[in-house]
Amino acid sequence: MLVITGGAGFIGSVLVRQLNAAGRDDIIVVDNLASTEKWRNLVKARYADYLQRERFLDLFQRDALPWRVEAVVHLGACSSTTERDADFLMENNFHYSRDLCRFALDRGARFINASSAATYGDGSRGFSDDPAQISQLKPLNMYGYSKQLFDLWFLRHGLETDVVSLKFFNVYGPNEYHKGPMQSVVVKAFRQIGEGGRLRLFKSDVSGLADGEQKRDFVYVKDCAALMLWLLETPSVNGIFNVGTGQARSFNDLGRAVFAAMGRPCAIDYVDMPAELHGKYQSYTCADMTRLRATGCPVRFASLEEGVDDYVRCHLAQDDAYV
Repeated sequence: MLVITGGAGFIGSVLVRQLNAAGRDDIIVVDNLASTEKWRNLVKARYADYLQRERFLDLFQRDALPWRVEAVVHLGACSSTTERDADFLMENNFHYSRDLCRFALDRGARFINASSAATYGDGSRGFSDDPAQISQLKPLNMYGYSKQLFDLWFLRHGLETDVVSLKFFNVYGPNEYHKGPMQSVVVKAFRQIGEGGRLRLFKSDVSGLADGEQKRDFVYVKDCAALMLWLLETPSVNGIFNVGTGQARSFNDLGRAVFAAMGRPCAIDYVDMPAELHGKYQSYTCADMTRLRATGCPVRFASLEEGVDDYVRCHLAQDDAYV
């Protein structure tokens, strides 16, 4: 069986559907649906079983899982960059990840972990995924720090040849609709433009940087899933890798791409950044993709315009917008 934690979530559910397209449904989806709308992400999916997170934790900690685990793709962490409960993040994003990694390694199972570009902090130390640079990073928030802790543990125990940890940059795309305020700017822009014909972006809080020119490496979720599918099929490739396009694009660029995909004239307003984000907002991210490309990875990452056009036309503009 393939275990996908966070399998009903954003990236996880898209991965399940790509596995289905590849002919696999021997999948255990682990998640915490509770009263969320995440269940909608599973309606089209084929999988063997669903386990609530706490039930799964109990079973794997007691070594009582009823099937042999071939691989674990661990996407089931808290992804909110504004989460303030540090103890929760320690348990959910670090200890859970560490213990599940040990479980997989003890059974000879492939383990792929979701890290984050939030580990790079303000970017002043660059965006290299070279293991020698990882310990120098200084995340801006507790979420980023919780992800950094796993990567440091991973390196301290010499797991670069056994495990994959992926530093996802700004992922956008279908099946993120349950995420509330943590949805991508693409879906927020689509809704704002649809309702009033205009888009609101944050003013810059960096001297010399124009409004809307904050830049991120925006990466399409379908490409992220394609990468993980390739990694599942290529167990010889391991280590810490960035997942992005390798290009930094501005929020203005993103806005223009959404307007173009919707066939609407561009009209952008700039609003003050919330006080709680001052000093904690990444104004520039760009994945250094050198190490992943050197592995021979065949996945082509869509440009911002290509990804946004597919997302808007094939998903957001459709009545049934799920993958």
